[in-house]
Amino acid sequence: MARLYFAALFRQACILPERAGIPRSSLAGEGGARGVSARVVSEAYRWQLLVASCRYSSMSRPLRFIPDHSLVEITTRTIQGRLLLRPSPELNDFILGVIGKAQDTYKMTVHAFVVVSNHAHLLVSPSSAQQLACFMQFVNANIAKGVARLHDWPDRVWSRRYRAIPVVDDEAAHARIRYQLSHGAKEGLVATAGSWPGPNCIAALTHGDRLQGTWHDRSAEYRARAAGKETRPGDFTTSYDVKLTPLPCVLDKSVDQQQAHYRRVVREIDAAAEAVNREKGRTPMGVQGILDQNPHHRPDALDRSPAPLVHAQDDEKRDAYRHAYRVFVINFRAGVDSMKAKAKQIIDMFPDWAFPPALSFKAAAPSAAA
Repeated sequence: MARLYFAALFRQACILPERAGIPRSSLAGEGGARGVSARVVSEAYRWQLLVASCRYSSMSRPLRFIPDHSLVEITTRTIQGRLLLRPSPELNDFILGVIGKAQDTYKMTVHAFVVVSNHAHLLVSPSSAQQLACFMQFVNANIAKGVARLHDWPDRVWSRRYRAIPVVDDEAAHARIRYQLSHGAKEGLVATAGSWPGPNCIAALTHGDRLQGTWHDRSAEYRARAAGKETRPGDFTTSYDVKLTPLPCVLDKSVDQQQAHYRRVVREIDAAAEAVNREKGRTPMGVQGILDQNPHHRPDALDRSPAPLVHAQDDEKRDAYRHAYRVFVINFRAGVDSMKAKAKQIIDMFPDWAFPPALSFKAAAPSAAA
């Protein structure tokens, strides 16, 4: 999988460099675009790429560059860090139902997830950026509706769109799943990671427990009521399982070995959390204290550390992704310039006061996706 992933990166890094004024001849290797690798890009090409990227360096947020079949960590946060995702039996069941329904609808590969009071993480392997976008649109939209209804919240729920960060090597994959498993304990909210009362995958990864939630089809219920039909509780609810797929880096282990591995990781997390609590002299809030929190509460301070462009432990793979992303941005912005120029020629096709339709997702060519 990793080999195909980086092959896709290097193909992307060589798509239409002429748009940015960079001749293909600047690429090292006899095969031109086919001969490029992480370490054979000429110095002249690197310099031209840097100069060209300055034209498109001003972005309000990073462009999403998700090659097909990437491992991706998703982060989505509540507005102002409010505790709108505060755990409760009803909310936990609802969130698991939404994720399970989304997974069933869009066939998303999910490896791990955790939902804490003001943000959530998922570790997934989408087949394409479009699949990821559809999956997350469904998850975020439906969780927001349910949270607003449950907590009587009149404003939007999410602070901004979700952040998707590719994970490009096995060491980084291990680090990211360990990070997700540590939530609750690392902040000193609960004494052990497994005692976090919100939706998480610790019991499923360590003991094979079932992750099941309830999806309530409110659209079907509304149509039935509008048609004058009698409805009963449960008529429009369906149970869905959230199915976890092992990370590629642990596929060589049996199920028992995988569960033993994650139990060891959780024990290490608990030991580290206990040491930190002892050093800081803090006492965990505990499960009941978390459940008693006001979901409208706004924390006094939030962790505002900048998110990385990519998760990688291997410097070569990190550099390869950064290089491919830089060329992707150049080609994207050049495409925007070209589209704007052509839009002036076709704008008269639409009536006055109209917003022309947006463009659809551009998938990779079949040869590049193979």
